[in-house]
Amino acid sequence: MLKAGIIGGAGYTAGELIRLLIHHPAVEIDFVYSTSNAGNKIYAVHQDLVGQTEQSFSSEINSDVDVIFLCLGHGNSTVFLQNNLFSVNTRIIDLSNDFRLNNDANFEGKEFVYGLPELNKDAIEKASNIANPGCFATAIQLALIPLAKEGVLNTDVHINATTGATGAGVSPGATTHFAWRDNNFSTYKVFTHQHLGEIGETLESLQNGFDKDLIFIPNRGNFSRGIFASIYTDFEGTLEEAYALYEKFYEDAPYTHLSKNPVHLKQVVNTNNCFIHLHKHNNKLLITSAIDNLLKGASGQAVQNMNLIYGLEENLGLNLKSTYF
Repeated sequence: MLKAGIIGGAGYTAGELIRLLIHHPAVEIDFVYSTSNAGNKIYAVHQDLVGQTEQSFSSEINSDVDVIFLCLGHGNSTVFLQNNLFSVNTRIIDLSNDFRLNNDANFEGKEFVYGLPELNKDAIEKASNIANPGCFATAIQLALIPLAKEGVLNTDVHINATTGATGAGVSPGATTHFAWRDNNFSTYKVFTHQHLGEIGETLESLQNGFDKDLIFIPNRGNFSRGIFASIYTDFEGTLEEAYALYEKFYEDAPYTHLSKNPVHLKQVVNTNNCFIHLHKHNNKLLITSAIDNLLKGASGQAVQNMNLIYGLEENLGLNLKSTYF
């Protein structure tokens, strides 16, 4: 039985991890560390866990656990690892953006592998540390990497993607409270979103010489969870050829699925799935992808990576069903 620790236990991604790991047949949660909630019952914060755990948040860290999940704000994982040492056998899975880019992947002797299983499964299986991809980055990369692998991303890529309120984290802010978010829709970080870096590096690694613009408009939606991305670029082949290309690329991917019908968020929310639909109009290929930002975009993918590292079935503990209605 693997012993797991969670750092930063009060946030949305930590809550999802706790829910997943409580029911994971190969994992025992050793501790959930939270400076703001130390001593409080976990279910006092993650209130749906009443009756499922009597464990309390911890103010202490066990440095000998098998795997650590870092559920900290961006920039905080680096500081945390500078101040806390773990066993050489402890695997680290970081859910922030601290180690995703190539220039940041080696930190104080620790090498972080970019944890997109559909792209890096072989490297993940041999890894000691994982940089879990961003939520927008996951939805967008899964929509584009089959084209980059084929070397056919030869024009600018236009991306419009909308995320739910949980994408902003648990701490309340001016654009997350109910009165502002309800019946509302807005853009933010247009053209400059931080996930563009990791998306660009992935595409460049697959398509030699890729230098086209990624024109990204992120949006805030008036729903709690999920990401819906609409992406278009030039494609010279037929729609049938595009589907064949994607189906071949994802034939061994248990959570990324092609749909001949348009996709929507209710199909994927509360699952670890990504659903992708293709549409051809003249010379443009439209790719739509949908994920749950807290699962396939964060904690579900982190557990998927853990399973791969330890040689477990990739889908162990992740056979979740959408709450369609």
